[in-house]
Amino acid sequence: MAKVKTTFFCQNCGAQFAKWQGQCTSCKQWNTIVEEVVQKTEKKAWKPNEPSFSKIAKPQRIQDISTVSEARLNTQNNELNRVLGGGLVPGSVALLGGEPGIGKSTLMLQIALQLPYKTLYVSGEESAQQIKMRAERIVPKSENCLILTETKTQNIFKTILELQPDIVVIDSIQTLHTDYIESSPGSISQIRETTSELIKFAKETNTPVILIGHITKDGNIAGPKILEHMVDTVLQFEGDRNHVYRILRAQKNRFGSTHEIGIYEMLSNGLREVSNPSEILISKNQDDLSGTAIAATLEGMRPLMIEIQALVSSAVYGTPQRSATGFNSKRLNMLLAVLEKRAGFKLGAKDVFLNVTGGITVDDPAIDLAVVAAVLSSNVDVAITKSMCFAAEVGLAGEVRPVTRIDQRITEAEKLGYNTIIISKYCKLTAKKHNIQIIKVAKVHDVVRHLFG
Repeated sequence: MAKVKTTFFCQNCGAQFAKWQGQCTSCKQWNTIVEEVVQKTEKKAWKPNEPSFSKIAKPQRIQDISTVSEARLNTQNNELNRVLGGGLVPGSVALLGGEPGIGKSTLMLQIALQLPYKTLYVSGEESAQQIKMRAERIVPKSENCLILTETKTQNIFKTILELQPDIVVIDSIQTLHTDYIESSPGSISQIRETTSELIKFAKETNTPVILIGHITKDGNIAGPKILEHMVDTVLQFEGDRNHVYRILRAQKNRFGSTHEIGIYEMLSNGLREVSNPSEILISKNQDDLSGTAIAATLEGMRPLMIEIQALVSSAVYGTPQRSATGFNSKRLNMLLAVLEKRAGFKLGAKDVFLNVTGGITVDDPAIDLAVVAAVLSSNVDVAITKSMCFAAEVGLAGEVRPVTRIDQRITEAEKLGYNTIIISKYCKLTAKKHNIQIIKVAKVHDVVRHLFG
Protein backbone atom coordinates (compact mmCIF):
# COMPACT_ATOMS: atom_id res chain seq x y z
CA MET A 1 0.00 0.00 0.00
CA ALA A 2 1.38 3.39 -1.00
CA LYS A 3 2.18 5.82 1.75
CA VAL A 4 -0.44 8.53 2.17
CA LYS A 5 1.07 11.94 1.67
CA THR A 6 -0.40 15.03 3.25
CA THR A 7 0.37 18.70 2.88
CA PHE A 8 -0.94 21.95 4.33
CA PHE A 9 -2.86 24.61 2.36
CA CYS A 10 -4.11 28.06 3.29
CA GLN A 11 -7.87 28.09 2.66
CA ASN A 12 -7.77 31.84 1.98
CA CYS A 13 -4.99 32.25 -0.59
CA GLY A 14 -3.98 28.68 -1.48
CA ALA A 15 -0.38 28.90 -0.28
CA GLN A 16 1.24 25.52 0.46
CA PHE A 17 3.27 24.70 3.58
CA ALA A 18 5.28 21.69 4.73
CA LYS A 19 3.87 21.82 8.25
CA TRP A 20 1.06 23.50 10.15
CA GLN A 21 1.49 27.05 11.44
CA GLY A 22 -0.90 29.55 12.96
CA GLN A 23 -0.49 32.41 10.50
CA CYS A 24 -0.21 32.22 6.72
CA THR A 25 2.96 34.05 5.71
CA SER A 26 1.45 34.86 2.30
CA CYS A 27 -1.89 36.54 3.12
CA LYS A 28 -1.23 37.15 6.87
CA GLN A 29 -4.50 35.47 7.91
CA TRP A 30 -4.71 33.43 11.11
CA ASN A 31 -6.04 29.85 11.50
CA THR A 32 -6.64 29.32 7.77
CA ILE A 33 -4.08 26.52 7.23
CA VAL A 34 -5.53 22.99 7.09
CA GLU A 35 -4.10 19.59 6.28
CA GLU A 36 -5.18 17.88 3.07
CA VAL A 37 -4.45 14.40 1.76
CA VAL A 38 -2.69 14.26 -1.59
CA GLN A 39 -2.80 10.91 -3.36
CA LYS A 40 0.36 10.33 -5.38
CA THR A 41 -1.03 8.14 -8.18
CA GLU A 42 -0.25 8.34 -11.82
CA LYS A 43 -2.77 10.71 -13.34
CA LYS A 44 -4.63 9.81 -16.46
CA ALA A 45 -5.94 12.33 -18.92
CA TRP A 46 -9.63 13.16 -18.96
CA LYS A 47 -9.82 11.07 -22.17
CA PRO A 48 -7.78 7.92 -21.46
CA ASN A 49 -8.09 6.53 -24.99
CA GLU A 50 -7.44 9.75 -26.92
CA PRO A 51 -4.14 9.39 -28.82
CA SER A 52 -3.67 13.15 -29.15
CA PHE A 53 -2.58 13.37 -25.52
CA SER A 54 0.69 11.69 -26.29
CA LYS A 55 1.60 14.26 -28.91
CA ILE A 56 4.34 16.69 -27.98
CA ALA A 57 4.03 20.29 -29.10
CA LYS A 58 6.73 21.44 -31.47
CA PRO A 59 8.15 24.96 -31.65
CA GLN A 60 7.18 27.11 -34.64
CA ARG A 61 8.59 30.27 -36.16
CA ILE A 62 6.43 33.21 -35.18
CA GLN A 63 5.91 34.15 -38.85
CA ASP A 64 4.62 30.62 -39.57
CA ILE A 65 1.89 30.74 -36.93
CA SER A 66 -1.56 31.25 -38.43
CA THR A 67 -3.44 34.29 -37.11
CA VAL A 68 -6.83 33.43 -38.59
CA SER A 69 -9.28 34.06 -35.76
CA GLU A 70 -12.08 31.58 -35.19
CA ALA A 71 -15.66 32.77 -35.21
CA ARG A 72 -17.04 33.41 -31.73
CA LEU A 73 -20.15 31.61 -30.53
CA ASN A 74 -23.11 33.97 -30.20
CA THR A 75 -24.71 33.53 -26.75
CA GLN A 76 -27.99 35.17 -27.92
CA ASN A 77 -27.50 37.60 -25.03
CA ASN A 78 -26.28 41.04 -26.11
CA GLU A 79 -25.13 42.09 -22.64
CA LEU A 80 -23.00 38.97 -22.14
CA ASN A 81 -21.64 39.22 -25.69
CA ARG A 82 -20.56 42.81 -25.00
CA VAL A 83 -18.76 41.90 -21.77
CA LEU A 84 -17.04 38.88 -23.37
CA GLY A 85 -15.91 40.97 -26.34
CA GLY A 86 -18.28 39.58 -28.97
CA GLY A 87 -19.22 36.09 -27.77
CA LEU A 88 -17.68 32.87 -26.47
CA VAL A 89 -14.29 31.96 -27.88
CA PRO A 90 -13.97 28.23 -28.77
CA GLY A 91 -11.76 26.50 -26.22
CA SER A 92 -11.99 29.31 -23.67
CA VAL A 93 -12.75 28.89 -19.96
CA ALA A 94 -14.79 31.61 -18.23
CA LEU A 95 -15.31 31.93 -14.47
CA LEU A 96 -18.45 33.71 -13.18
CA GLY A 97 -18.44 34.82 -9.53
CA GLY A 98 -20.96 36.62 -7.37
CA GLU A 99 -22.64 36.76 -3.97
CA PRO A 100 -25.10 34.04 -2.92
CA GLY A 101 -28.59 34.68 -4.32
CA ILE A 102 -27.45 37.36 -6.77
CA GLY A 103 -28.60 35.33 -9.80
CA LYS A 104 -25.51 33.51 -11.15
CA SER A 105 -27.29 30.20 -11.71
CA THR A 106 -30.35 31.94 -13.14
CA LEU A 107 -28.22 33.87 -15.64
CA MET A 108 -26.28 30.81 -16.79
CA LEU A 109 -29.39 28.59 -17.01
CA GLN A 110 -31.21 31.27 -18.99
CA ILE A 111 -28.31 31.55 -21.43
CA ALA A 112 -27.99 27.74 -21.66
CA LEU A 113 -31.69 27.47 -22.54
CA GLN A 114 -31.44 30.16 -25.23
CA LEU A 115 -28.26 28.93 -26.91
CA PRO A 116 -28.74 27.45 -30.40
CA TYR A 117 -25.89 24.98 -29.67
CA LYS A 118 -25.99 21.68 -27.81
CA THR A 119 -25.29 22.72 -24.21
CA LEU A 120 -24.54 20.52 -21.21
CA TYR A 121 -25.53 22.17 -17.92
CA VAL A 122 -23.83 20.32 -15.03
CA SER A 123 -25.27 21.11 -11.61
CA GLY A 124 -23.72 19.95 -8.36
CA GLU A 125 -25.96 22.09 -6.15
CA GLU A 126 -29.54 21.50 -7.35
CA SER A 127 -31.56 18.48 -8.38
CA ALA A 128 -32.89 18.05 -11.90
CA GLN A 129 -36.42 18.77 -10.62
CA GLN A 130 -35.37 22.11 -9.12
CA ILE A 131 -33.67 23.13 -12.36
CA LYS A 132 -36.77 22.08 -14.34
CA MET A 133 -39.00 24.31 -12.19
CA ARG A 134 -36.72 27.29 -12.77
CA ALA A 135 -36.38 26.55 -16.49
CA GLU A 136 -40.17 26.51 -16.97
CA ARG A 137 -40.31 29.99 -15.47
CA ILE A 138 -37.54 31.32 -17.74
CA VAL A 139 -37.88 29.54 -21.10
CA PRO A 140 -40.69 26.95 -21.28
CA LYS A 141 -39.16 24.90 -24.12
CA SER A 142 -35.57 24.21 -25.11
CA GLU A 143 -34.36 21.42 -27.35
CA ASN A 144 -30.60 22.04 -27.04
CA CYS A 145 -30.04 22.16 -23.26
CA LEU A 146 -29.16 18.92 -21.42
CA ILE A 147 -29.13 18.77 -17.61
CA LEU A 148 -26.69 16.61 -15.64
CA THR A 149 -26.62 16.46 -11.84
CA GLU A 150 -23.15 15.16 -11.03
CA THR A 151 -20.12 16.21 -8.98
CA LYS A 152 -17.48 13.64 -9.96
CA THR A 153 -15.37 14.86 -12.87
CA GLN A 154 -14.69 11.34 -14.21
CA ASN A 155 -18.45 10.74 -14.62
CA ILE A 156 -18.90 14.18 -16.18
CA PHE A 157 -16.25 13.45 -18.80
CA LYS A 158 -17.88 10.09 -19.62
CA THR A 159 -21.13 11.94 -20.31
CA ILE A 160 -19.29 14.52 -22.40
CA LEU A 161 -17.76 11.72 -24.51
CA GLU A 162 -21.23 10.31 -25.21
CA LEU A 163 -23.02 13.61 -25.92
CA GLN A 164 -20.24 15.68 -27.57
CA PRO A 165 -21.73 19.06 -26.43
CA ASP A 166 -20.78 22.38 -28.00
CA ILE A 167 -20.75 24.28 -24.67
CA VAL A 168 -20.37 23.07 -21.06
CA VAL A 169 -21.64 24.98 -18.00
CA ILE A 170 -20.49 23.91 -14.51
CA ASP A 171 -22.53 25.01 -11.47
CA SER A 172 -20.42 25.25 -9.41
CA ILE A 173 -16.68 24.54 -9.44
CA GLN A 174 -16.59 24.30 -5.61
CA THR A 175 -18.89 21.24 -5.66
CA LEU A 176 -16.76 19.12 -8.04
CA HIS A 177 -14.29 16.47 -6.92
CA THR A 178 -11.88 14.11 -8.67
CA ASP A 179 -10.58 10.65 -7.73
CA TYR A 180 -6.97 11.84 -8.04
CA ILE A 181 -7.26 13.99 -4.88
CA GLU A 182 -8.54 12.56 -1.59
CA SER A 183 -9.49 15.84 0.06
CA SER A 184 -13.10 16.97 0.37
CA PRO A 185 -14.93 18.97 -2.38
CA GLY A 186 -14.36 22.71 -2.12
CA SER A 187 -10.84 22.36 -0.72
CA ILE A 188 -7.92 24.17 -2.31
CA SER A 189 -6.42 21.07 -3.91
CA GLN A 190 -9.78 19.83 -5.27
CA ILE A 191 -10.65 23.17 -6.87
CA ARG A 192 -7.22 23.45 -8.45
CA GLU A 193 -7.24 19.87 -9.80
CA THR A 194 -10.81 19.88 -11.16
CA THR A 195 -10.25 23.25 -12.82
CA SER A 196 -7.06 22.07 -14.48
CA GLU A 197 -8.90 18.98 -15.83
CA LEU A 198 -11.67 21.18 -17.29
CA ILE A 199 -9.15 23.58 -18.81
CA LYS A 200 -7.30 20.69 -20.43
CA PHE A 201 -10.60 19.38 -21.81
CA ALA A 202 -11.55 22.83 -23.17
CA LYS A 203 -8.21 23.47 -24.89
CA GLU A 204 -7.89 20.05 -26.50
CA THR A 205 -11.48 19.78 -27.76
CA ASN A 206 -12.01 23.49 -28.56
CA THR A 207 -15.14 23.48 -26.39
CA PRO A 208 -15.95 26.60 -24.35
CA VAL A 209 -16.52 25.97 -20.63
CA ILE A 210 -18.28 28.35 -18.23
CA LEU A 211 -17.61 27.83 -14.50
CA ILE A 212 -19.74 29.31 -11.73
CA GLY A 213 -17.76 30.09 -8.58
CA HIS A 214 -18.62 31.10 -5.04
CA ILE A 215 -17.02 34.11 -3.35
CA THR A 216 -15.62 34.67 0.10
CA LYS A 217 -16.82 37.24 2.63
CA ASP A 218 -14.19 39.63 1.23
CA GLY A 219 -15.77 39.45 -2.22
CA ASN A 220 -13.01 37.35 -3.85
CA ILE A 221 -13.50 34.08 -5.73
CA ALA A 222 -13.38 31.21 -3.23
CA GLY A 223 -10.41 28.91 -3.67
CA PRO A 224 -6.79 29.51 -4.59
CA LYS A 225 -5.84 32.76 -6.29
CA ILE A 226 -4.24 30.72 -9.05
CA LEU A 227 -7.78 29.78 -10.13
CA GLU A 228 -8.24 33.27 -11.60
CA HIS A 229 -4.87 33.01 -13.37
CA MET A 230 -5.73 29.64 -14.92
CA VAL A 231 -8.99 30.67 -16.63
CA ASP A 232 -9.25 32.95 -19.66
CA THR A 233 -12.05 35.20 -18.42
CA VAL A 234 -13.18 36.22 -14.93
CA LEU A 235 -16.68 37.72 -14.75
CA GLN A 236 -18.20 39.35 -11.69
CA PHE A 237 -22.00 39.46 -11.24
CA GLU A 238 -22.82 42.13 -8.71
CA GLY A 239 -25.71 44.14 -7.34
CA ASP A 240 -27.83 44.58 -4.24
CA ARG A 241 -30.33 41.83 -3.49
CA ASN A 242 -32.73 44.57 -2.32
CA HIS A 243 -32.70 46.10 -5.82
CA VAL A 244 -33.72 44.52 -9.12
CA TYR A 245 -30.72 45.60 -11.20
CA ARG A 246 -27.57 43.52 -11.69
CA ILE A 247 -24.26 44.47 -13.29
CA LEU A 248 -21.96 42.04 -15.09
CA ARG A 249 -18.29 43.08 -15.26
CA ALA A 250 -15.15 41.46 -16.67
CA GLN A 251 -12.26 41.54 -14.19
CA LYS A 252 -10.03 39.65 -16.61
CA ASN A 253 -10.50 38.95 -20.31
CA ARG A 254 -7.83 37.51 -22.59
CA PHE A 255 -10.04 38.00 -25.65
CA GLY A 256 -11.48 41.47 -25.13
CA SER A 257 -11.76 44.60 -23.02
CA THR A 258 -12.30 44.61 -19.26
CA HIS A 259 -14.06 48.00 -19.33
CA GLU A 260 -17.41 46.83 -20.70
CA ILE A 261 -20.41 46.20 -18.43
CA GLY A 262 -23.69 44.41 -18.92
CA ILE A 263 -26.83 45.49 -17.06
CA TYR A 264 -29.77 43.22 -16.23
CA GLU A 265 -33.08 43.60 -14.45
CA MET A 266 -34.17 40.72 -12.22
CA LEU A 267 -37.79 39.77 -12.97
CA SER A 268 -40.00 36.83 -12.00
CA ASN A 269 -39.35 35.18 -15.37
CA GLY A 270 -35.57 35.63 -15.37
CA LEU A 271 -33.13 38.42 -16.17
CA ARG A 272 -34.08 41.12 -18.67
CA GLU A 273 -31.33 42.82 -20.66
CA VAL A 274 -31.24 46.59 -20.15
CA SER A 275 -30.29 48.00 -23.55
CA ASN A 276 -30.59 51.64 -22.40
CA PRO A 277 -28.86 51.92 -18.99
CA SER A 278 -29.73 55.60 -18.67
CA GLU A 279 -33.32 54.60 -17.89
CA ILE A 280 -32.22 53.16 -14.53
CA LEU A 281 -29.47 55.65 -13.73
CA ILE A 282 -31.61 58.78 -13.96
CA SER A 283 -34.56 59.28 -11.61
CA LYS A 284 -37.99 59.84 -13.08
CA ASN A 285 -38.74 62.76 -10.76
CA GLN A 286 -40.12 65.65 -12.80
CA ASP A 287 -39.68 68.29 -10.07
CA ASP A 288 -36.68 70.63 -10.14
CA LEU A 289 -34.57 69.67 -7.13
CA SER A 290 -31.36 71.30 -6.00
CA GLY A 291 -28.23 69.21 -5.65
CA THR A 292 -28.68 67.05 -8.77
CA ALA A 293 -26.71 67.13 -12.02
CA ILE A 294 -26.50 64.84 -15.05
CA ALA A 295 -23.10 63.60 -16.27
CA ALA A 296 -22.24 62.01 -19.63
CA THR A 297 -19.85 59.17 -18.89
CA LEU A 298 -18.49 56.08 -20.64
CA GLU A 299 -18.23 52.45 -19.53
CA GLY A 300 -15.99 50.81 -22.10
CA MET A 301 -17.50 51.73 -25.46
CA ARG A 302 -20.96 52.40 -24.03
CA PRO A 303 -22.05 55.98 -23.24
CA LEU A 304 -24.17 56.43 -20.11
CA MET A 305 -26.07 59.35 -18.66
CA ILE A 306 -25.91 59.16 -14.87
CA GLU A 307 -27.38 61.34 -12.16
CA ILE A 308 -25.15 62.83 -9.45
CA GLN A 309 -26.82 63.80 -6.18
CA ALA A 310 -25.17 66.04 -3.58
CA LEU A 311 -26.24 67.35 -0.18
CA VAL A 312 -24.40 70.23 1.50
CA SER A 313 -25.42 71.20 5.03
CA SER A 314 -23.91 72.91 8.04
CA ALA A 315 -21.71 70.63 10.10
CA VAL A 316 -23.33 69.63 13.41
CA TYR A 317 -20.10 68.24 14.85
CA GLY A 318 -16.69 69.85 14.99
CA THR A 319 -15.25 67.95 12.02
CA PRO A 320 -17.28 68.15 8.78
CA GLN A 321 -18.26 64.84 7.20
CA ARG A 322 -17.29 63.85 3.65
CA SER A 323 -19.15 60.83 2.33
CA ALA A 324 -19.36 59.51 -1.24
CA THR A 325 -21.26 56.51 -2.62
CA GLY A 326 -20.18 55.31 -6.05
CA PHE A 327 -17.46 57.98 -6.29
CA ASN A 328 -13.88 58.20 -5.02
CA SER A 329 -13.91 59.95 -1.62
CA LYS A 330 -10.38 61.33 -2.07
CA ARG A 331 -11.34 62.84 -5.42
CA LEU A 332 -14.39 64.43 -3.78
CA ASN A 333 -12.12 66.05 -1.19
CA MET A 334 -9.89 67.33 -4.00
CA LEU A 335 -12.83 68.89 -5.86
CA LEU A 336 -14.08 70.54 -2.65
CA ALA A 337 -10.62 72.00 -2.08
CA VAL A 338 -10.62 73.37 -5.65
CA LEU A 339 -14.00 75.05 -5.06
CA GLU A 340 -12.72 76.54 -1.81
CA LYS A 341 -9.45 77.82 -3.24
CA ARG A 342 -10.29 78.70 -6.85
CA ALA A 343 -14.01 79.55 -6.78
CA GLY A 344 -14.29 81.17 -3.32
CA PHE A 345 -16.99 78.87 -1.91
CA LYS A 346 -16.63 78.30 1.83
CA LEU A 347 -17.29 74.60 2.21
CA GLY A 348 -14.73 73.84 4.91
CA ALA A 349 -17.34 73.98 7.73
CA LYS A 350 -20.07 72.04 5.92
CA ASP A 351 -20.97 68.39 5.58
CA VAL A 352 -20.93 67.11 2.00
CA PHE A 353 -22.65 63.88 0.93
CA LEU A 354 -22.44 62.58 -2.65
CA ASN A 355 -24.29 59.75 -4.33
CA VAL A 356 -24.22 58.22 -7.82
CA THR A 357 -27.73 56.90 -8.49
CA GLY A 358 -28.35 53.38 -9.73
CA GLY A 359 -25.92 51.76 -7.30
CA ILE A 360 -22.96 51.77 -9.71
CA THR A 361 -19.39 52.94 -9.10
CA VAL A 362 -17.92 55.37 -11.62
CA ASP A 363 -14.22 56.25 -11.95
CA ASP A 364 -14.48 58.28 -15.17
CA PRO A 365 -12.91 61.75 -14.56
CA ALA A 366 -15.48 63.21 -16.98
CA ILE A 367 -18.06 63.35 -14.19
CA ASP A 368 -15.98 65.87 -12.20
CA LEU A 369 -17.88 68.84 -13.60
CA ALA A 370 -21.24 67.26 -12.78
CA VAL A 371 -20.05 66.63 -9.20
CA VAL A 372 -18.98 70.28 -8.87
CA ALA A 373 -22.31 71.46 -10.30
CA ALA A 374 -24.33 69.23 -7.93
CA VAL A 375 -22.36 70.42 -4.88
CA LEU A 376 -22.75 74.08 -5.81
CA SER A 377 -26.44 73.61 -6.57
CA SER A 378 -27.05 72.10 -3.13
CA ASN A 379 -24.91 74.77 -1.45
CA VAL A 380 -26.90 77.71 -2.88
CA ASP A 381 -30.17 75.69 -3.00
CA VAL A 382 -30.80 76.48 -6.66
CA ALA A 383 -31.91 73.68 -9.00
CA ILE A 384 -30.12 72.95 -12.28
CA THR A 385 -32.43 72.52 -15.24
CA LYS A 386 -33.01 68.85 -16.10
CA SER A 387 -32.28 69.47 -19.79
CA MET A 388 -28.59 70.25 -19.04
CA CYS A 389 -25.73 67.77 -18.67
CA PHE A 390 -21.96 67.92 -18.11
CA ALA A 391 -18.86 66.17 -19.48
CA ALA A 392 -15.48 67.52 -18.34
CA GLU A 393 -12.64 66.95 -15.89
CA VAL A 394 -11.67 69.54 -13.26
CA GLY A 395 -7.99 70.20 -12.56
CA LEU A 396 -6.28 71.43 -9.38
CA ALA A 397 -5.91 74.93 -10.80
CA GLY A 398 -9.65 75.18 -11.30
CA GLU A 399 -9.37 74.65 -15.05
CA VAL A 400 -11.94 72.58 -16.94
CA ARG A 401 -10.05 69.91 -18.86
CA PRO A 402 -11.15 67.98 -22.00
CA VAL A 403 -12.12 64.28 -21.90
CA THR A 404 -11.88 61.47 -24.43
CA ARG A 405 -14.52 60.64 -27.06
CA ILE A 406 -16.48 63.82 -26.46
CA ASP A 407 -18.45 63.42 -29.72
CA GLN A 408 -19.86 60.11 -28.51
CA ARG A 409 -20.98 61.72 -25.24
CA ILE A 410 -22.62 64.63 -27.06
CA THR A 411 -24.45 62.28 -29.43
CA GLU A 412 -25.81 60.23 -26.50
CA ALA A 413 -27.01 63.38 -24.71
CA GLU A 414 -28.68 64.60 -27.89
CA LYS A 415 -30.34 61.22 -28.46
CA LEU A 416 -31.82 61.20 -24.94
CA GLY A 417 -33.36 64.67 -25.38
CA TYR A 418 -30.98 66.97 -23.51
CA ASN A 419 -30.90 70.58 -24.78
CA THR A 420 -27.53 71.74 -23.36
CA ILE A 421 -24.19 70.14 -22.58
CA ILE A 422 -21.28 71.91 -20.87
CA ILE A 423 -17.82 70.74 -21.94
CA SER A 424 -14.24 72.01 -21.84
CA LYS A 425 -13.19 74.87 -24.09
CA TYR A 426 -10.22 72.81 -25.25
CA CYS A 427 -12.22 69.83 -26.60
CA LYS A 428 -11.62 69.07 -30.25
CA LEU A 429 -14.94 68.39 -31.95
CA THR A 430 -15.49 66.86 -35.37
CA ALA A 431 -17.17 68.76 -38.16
CA LYS A 432 -20.46 66.95 -37.46
CA LYS A 433 -23.28 69.32 -36.60
CA HIS A 434 -25.20 68.58 -33.40
CA ASN A 435 -28.76 69.68 -32.58
CA ILE A 436 -27.82 70.41 -28.99
CA GLN A 437 -26.44 73.59 -27.47
CA ILE A 438 -22.77 73.12 -26.62
CA ILE A 439 -21.36 75.49 -23.98
CA LYS A 440 -17.57 75.57 -23.73
CA VAL A 441 -15.97 76.72 -20.48
CA ALA A 442 -12.34 77.13 -19.43
CA LYS A 443 -12.55 77.49 -15.63
CA VAL A 444 -14.88 76.67 -12.75
CA HIS A 445 -15.77 80.39 -12.56
CA ASP A 446 -17.33 80.15 -16.01
CA VAL A 447 -19.49 77.20 -14.93
CA VAL A 448 -20.75 79.13 -11.88
CA ARG A 449 -21.61 82.09 -14.13
CA HIS A 450 -23.57 79.95 -16.57
CA LEU A 451 -25.46 78.11 -13.83
CA PHE A 452 -26.25 80.79 -11.28
CA GLY A 453 -25.51 84.08 -13.05
